Amino acid sequence: METTRQRIADALREAPRTASDLAETLSLPTPTVYEHLEHVSQSVREGNDGSEGDADEEFLVAPPTCRECGFDGFDDPVNEPSRCPECKSERIEEPAFVIR
Repeated sequence: METTRQRIADALREAPRTASDLAETLSLPTPTVYEHLEHVSQSVREGNDGSEGDADEEFLVAPPTCRECGFDGFDDPVNEPSRCPECKSERIEEPAFVIR
């Protein structure tokens, strides 16, 4: 039986996904998915996620983007910000994650 983190990593190897996508697919709260993503990203970097994946894998993040002004320089791309520091808009597109 796979752990939640292994299931997240497997899903990210298939296609880019947002935390909301993963939460819906795995029936988990979105904040919990973000916690798991932190650990999955570390496992991929260290090459010890327990899978048979390629040692040259990378955990990639398409950063959150403000839908109003296009700002994408958020400090922590693995979390979903609540508002844009540039224009203060709350219309933020979620970050997407993939393992390649």
